[in-house]
Formats: sequence, C-alpha cells, structure tokens
Amino acid sequence: MSVDFKSQLSNLGLNQGDVVLMHSSMNALQTDKSPIDFIKDIISVISLEGTLLLPAFTYKYVNTKRPYFKVSETEPGPGIGIISRYFFRMQGVSRSLHPTHSVCAYGKKAIELTSKHLLDETPVGFNSPIMRILNYNGKILFIGDILNTCTFMHGIEEIVNAPYALAKERTRYIIEDENENIIEKDMFSHDFNGWEQEYQRIKEILKFPEIKKGKIGQADCFLIDASALFKKASEKFKENIYYFVTDKRISNENR
Repeated sequence: MSVDFKSQLSNLGLNQGDVVLMHSSMNALQTDKSPIDFIKDIISVISLEGTLLLPAFTYKYVNTKRPYFKVSETEPGPGIGIISRYFFRMQGVSRSLHPTHSVCAYGKKAIELTSKHLLDETPVGFNSPIMRILNYNGKILFIGDILNTCTFMHGIEEIVNAPYALAKERTRYIIEDENENIIEKDMFSHDFNGWEQEYQRIKEILKFPEIKKGKIGQADCFLIDASALFKKASEKFKENIYYFVTDKRISNENR
C-alpha cells in the first residue's frame, strides 16, 4: 500500500501558494518512491502559485583551494541530500549565483527569490533566497528530524554578527553564470571550526503553530514559520550569542 504523501504534507500545514524551503533526508522517508516523484508531490500541494526551494550547496567542492563555481554544472555536494541533487537538474528550476551556498527554486517566485544572491558578501545574507523567504511568509520544511541542518539559522548568525560564524578573511571566487559570463568576487565563507551547531534547540524556543511536527512516510518532520523563527532566535541571540552552538574544545576537555 502506497503512502499518500500529499495528504500528509497538507496535514502538516503546507498550503497552495506557500513559499517553502526544504531540508530533506530521503532515507528517513523509507519509501520506494523516487526523489522526483516526491518533489512533484510537494509541488502539487503548494501548486504552481507556490515556490519550492532546496539547498544546492557546493562548499565541499568550492573553497579556497578551488574557488571556481559554474552555476549550470557544479553539482550540490555530499551531505546536501539526494533530493536536492535531483531537484538541481529538474527543468524549470532556477539557481542562485553563490559559489558555496547556492539555492535552487521552482515555482511562481523562483526567479524573484534567486536573482539577488550574488549581491551578498556572505553565504546567507539578506539577498540569499534562504533569508528572502521572510518577505513571502515563508515556511521551512524538514523531512526527517534534521533541525541541525537549518541553514536559515546561519543567516540570523550573520545578521547578529555571531563571532564564530564567518572566516576572518575573504576568498576570491570565480563564478560562471548561465550565459558563461565570468564574475570574480571577494566573499566571506563560513568557518565554524571548533564549534558544534545546536540548532535542535529551535524546538525549545518555538511553540505550536510556529513549529508543527508530523509524519511524512516514516520520517518525523517539522514545518516552521520562518518569521517566527527569525524573531525568537534573534531574541535568544541577544540573551546569549552562543546559545545555538557548543564550544567543542571545552566539551572535549570535560570528557
């Protein structure tokens, strides 16, 4: 008996016209359905009036030693998830121009959301599609209990100038756009060396309906109101700038 993913997604809180950023674990679903078919189920629920966004990060491939990124060919790196790698190749998908933290999008607002990323000097700045979902009542969907993958939190860390998030020096990246134009730009990369991200603590600062938990297939899933997360996490950073990380050096000394 096949699982009705569309009904489960609707029951979790996805609606027609939603702008949704998804982090996903295909393994958590435990399904024979293909990644493409699962993507089509989500698009069916949010309709063509909505927009689906997935990370297409390449920081495992594009770095200070190899600072070259081609938007049409550089594959999303390992750890980003098989659904993202299929999504990247789908017809009609737009990809933002960022060498390490590009985002792919499909739907009504796809081009609008992905068009300004290169204006930023950081991975998840104000012009990143990840942060621009705030302008569209965006939601963040986690397929699997994988809140620690919440890249939206990086954007907040950049905004509040968390002292652990960015490299101290810029890297000059070489970026090739879809028209084979070459752009060189000096940009900051993320550098969490020595820090363990603790974004599962999101569950401690949000309440229903800001965060909704449910099942998609066999996966424990979460749907989060991006504006609520931005507000509550920003407040928590004011109380304690290190609330969402653990210093691994201190942790190791205490073992």
